[in-house]
Amino acid sequence: MPGSAPSRSIIVANRLPVTVRIDEGQATLIPSVGGLATAMKPCHEAAESLWIGWPGETSALGAGEKAQLDESLRAKRMVPVHLGRKEVEKFYEGFSNGVLWPLFHYSLERVRLDAWKDWEAYRDVNAKFADAITAIWRPGDHIWVHDYQLALLPGCLRKRLPEASIGYFLHIPFPSSSVFRILPWRRELLEGLLGADLIGFQTFSFQRHFISTLLRTLGLEAKLDVVEFEGRVVRVGAFPISIDTTYFATAASQPAVKEAATVIRENHPGCQLVLGVDRLDYTKGLQRRVLAIERLLERAPHLIERFKFIQVAVPSREGVEAYGVLRRQIEELIGRVNGRFSTVNWSPIRYLYRSVDENELLALYRAADVMLVTPLRDGMNLVAKEFIACQVEHDGVLVLSEFAGASWELGEALLVNPYDVDQSALAIQEALEMPQEARAYRMKMLRHRLRQWPVQRWTAEFMEALITAGAENVRRHRATTLPETEIERLLAAPCVALVLDYDGTLMPFAPAPELARPDDALLELVRRLAVRSDRRVHIASGRDRDTLGRWFTGLDVSLFAEHGFFSRADQAGSWKARTIPLSDWKPSVRAVLERFAEHTPGSFVEDKAVALCWHYRRAEPQLAASQVRELRLHLAELLANQPAEVINGAKVVEVRQAGVHKGLIVPDVLASAPEGAIILAIGDDTTDEDLFKALPPGAVSIHVGSRSSAARYRLPDPASVRALLERFTG
Repeated sequence: MPGSAPSRSIIVANRLPVTVRIDEGQATLIPSVGGLATAMKPCHEAAESLWIGWPGETSALGAGEKAQLDESLRAKRMVPVHLGRKEVEKFYEGFSNGVLWPLFHYSLERVRLDAWKDWEAYRDVNAKFADAITAIWRPGDHIWVHDYQLALLPGCLRKRLPEASIGYFLHIPFPSSSVFRILPWRRELLEGLLGADLIGFQTFSFQRHFISTLLRTLGLEAKLDVVEFEGRVVRVGAFPISIDTTYFATAASQPAVKEAATVIRENHPGCQLVLGVDRLDYTKGLQRRVLAIERLLERAPHLIERFKFIQVAVPSREGVEAYGVLRRQIEELIGRVNGRFSTVNWSPIRYLYRSVDENELLALYRAADVMLVTPLRDGMNLVAKEFIACQVEHDGVLVLSEFAGASWELGEALLVNPYDVDQSALAIQEALEMPQEARAYRMKMLRHRLRQWPVQRWTAEFMEALITAGAENVRRHRATTLPETEIERLLAAPCVALVLDYDGTLMPFAPAPELARPDDALLELVRRLAVRSDRRVHIASGRDRDTLGRWFTGLDVSLFAEHGFFSRADQAGSWKARTIPLSDWKPSVRAVLERFAEHTPGSFVEDKAVALCWHYRRAEPQLAASQVRELRLHLAELLANQPAEVINGAKVVEVRQAGVHKGLIVPDVLASAPEGAIILAIGDDTTDEDLFKALPPGAVSIHVGSRSSAARYRLPDPASVRALLERFTG
């Protein structure tokens, strides 16, 4: 039966944890290197899971060999997504690493000018991953998507699998909103990410940047760590990734590693060892690190022949021209520094441009007296944590960039601004000359904190949060999806009284109220509904009566303006006002609203018969959000003893006469409906909640959008409302 099989974790990343190497037509699987593969390895090995990703270049294989490869991968619980050479070039090297990577790392000058050429490939490969996941997904599975290459994937999956549990984790920084908004496809990427139930970042600052970007780009305001989008609750959190601490500590304690570390030290007699281990990338700050070594030797010549800086640069993206240029620049810089300060028996820098195997890396970590981790910008940087885990003798010092995600966790490191070469040089000197007691204390604290947060805990906490968020959205989706049986009940009724809000329900929101006039398609839809004898159309809006009357001239519909204060039964009738006593609160409120409008560019005040509205849709979102909070405080004090109430609408703060609300129109609707009629009420705003609450039993209420609502059912947008109403015209 569906759902009876045990749930699985489906790990989705750009690459599989193995890479295919083809020699003479034979495929060999080589373990992948990199932080993601290392971090997720325990999760994949310890749980019932599948890993989906690109296996590497396989175009040289024939159909038979490729089928055999796929079978070998399946035996390891891996599902390959095969990509052509051109796809990889455009999707991975072009858009992912030519646009998103530099943008997210604030290297704006490196963002490709011809990014549009590769956007379609990025979108298509994300869709290809979605197809692969959809083919194997079963109810109860939890999908965990990783990193910037697959930012569109959660949204793709949500369309195919509405009830899937989808998590997304970004391993690199999320930039400030002012930087992210440079991207032409900013809305598409954000909406893609919001397909997830849970979005995780390395640090709280990256989380804040994302939330700020949602507000400034999509107008979505988060409540703490929750964003409502398309009827779902999307949770956002910081989950700092870690390493398998026990594994590294145990491996570093092996006799072979200890012996190799001793050999490394003996090969540099009389020298403290300073170590850097990085993938060759412009974000790692290698050039500035070399300049800091040069500055150190200029400032402290007594350290000549007393330390050795070993820099391991692991080759990366060798086919990209910019990385070849970077390699030459670094090597020339190292040559200059070595040329300036080398002696007959010593040179300050030893440069290794190659990968190192695990035992060699562990030995370097253990042998090092000082570790330099000084990226210009980094999501986390697990090298810092690996070094700490391998310091089993508690005598190493970590010099860490304040722009690495790990910096907020590792406060006992010497934190530096890598752009400040002088400060970095001083920190290296401090590390080299630090008393043993201080070194031991700092490292002991770092190791204690690392043991408390191993990668297994990171995985468990993310998955626990994902399961909770996914289950909440499944409940919401099932409870608020309008079932076909309900639609059939309405269609079979002798009459349906349609009570329809306007803005945000029949029409999408416009930048200014006057721009949201009904289009020809909407007017024709309303006309076809109104001419049927078994339909009654009531349009209930916060708009003024003149506007509604002008827009719906010639249509046999009932109109309710200003939330029901004014009503017109049909096109031949006249407007009537409700007999509600009005108080004199408007002048003082108008003065407050106009003052806020003056100080909030893009906002304005609308004056109605029984309400005043401060619209801020065109205002700068962050300023507007701050002004809304302050305005509500002002109004609460001003109206403490007045018969008026403050309503937060869609980009509008409305002050209306107490007792005026859309719930008042329900008796009018019932009075005009024949016996056996069913009310179908649809609205999107806070003001529609009074209508929903006043409906009689048996009525059907639908909320449009993602806000919490008293309505029983939910639709995502005005287009879906029109599609539903079309069914009532047949």
